[in-house]
Amino acid sequence: MSFWESFPKQRLLTEVSLWSADFTCFGEEIQRVDPYADLYHFDVSDGHFVPGLLFFADLVSALRPLTVKPFHVHLMATQPLSHIDNFIEAGADLISVHAENGPLTPAALQAIRKKGAGAGLAIGLDTALEQALPYLDLIDVVILMGTPMGIKGIEPSRYAFERIRHMQALIAAAGMVEQVKVEADGGIRHHTVPDLRLSGADLIVAGSLVFKAPDLEETFTWLHGLPTRASA
Repeated sequence: MSFWESFPKQRLLTEVSLWSADFTCFGEEIQRVDPYADLYHFDVSDGHFVPGLLFFADLVSALRPLTVKPFHVHLMATQPLSHIDNFIEAGADLISVHAENGPLTPAALQAIRKKGAGAGLAIGLDTALEQALPYLDLIDVVILMGTPMGIKGIEPSRYAFERIRHMQALIAAAGMVEQVKVEADGGIRHHTVPDLRLSGADLIVAGSLVFKAPDLEETFTWLHGLPTRASA
């Protein structure tokens, strides 16, 4: 069974990034967006793989009882294997590791699968998309970074759109369209999301676009109505 079996078909899925929430009231922030979110996104930074420290397993555990929506943990860590068990025990439903972890990547993906969670592969802007090909049968999602890792609040790279198209072509050629989705992460703005969707993004990681929206229902109605290449 595909990880995506229970999700709405043929519309843009939205992962709400808690990095853009008000850190003083995570509970209230989740309650506010929960009627609309498809998943929640946790960026985990160890201060080595990318600068800065961000999120940890105990926080995920504390927030887990507040919603039944899936939690997606994006591990930006030099030793992903040392974190997987803790985050799954904390309630993560989907964990993504980086292609840039090199020889640790396949072992990390296999460990995630062995624990019964969904698995994802994140790919930085300077990494060839073909690096995902050996792992397509192990993963549920490819996260394509549209900005440098660990940085928010900037525009996506001009290459982000073509990389989404190329990744979708690679997935289609492998016959994995139903199993592996493509997620756009970074530079998610009102003026960039339509083109990301038209390029083939199945999911977006939305932070300030959601948490600073003047009208959540209007924002999500707009997101859910954005056309794909096939329907445009």
